[in-house]
Amino acid sequence: MAVPKRRVSKARRDKRRSNVWKLSAPTLEKCSQCGELKRSHRVCPECGYYNGRQVVKVDA
Repeated sequence: MAVPKRRVSKARRDKRRSNVWKLSAPTLEKCSQCGELKRSHRVCPECGYYNGRQVVKVDA
């Protein structure tokens, strides 16, 4: 049976696990109405449109 010869230090253990929990930046796409970048499947914060129709009134 395989048994570790020495105890792995916390620093070495944590270095090994460091890339597992990386967060990725949210993907952005252009709004079809105003052309601003927005997150997909969400109402555009600039113009208030979603899927070609106005959902939220935005004050200018």
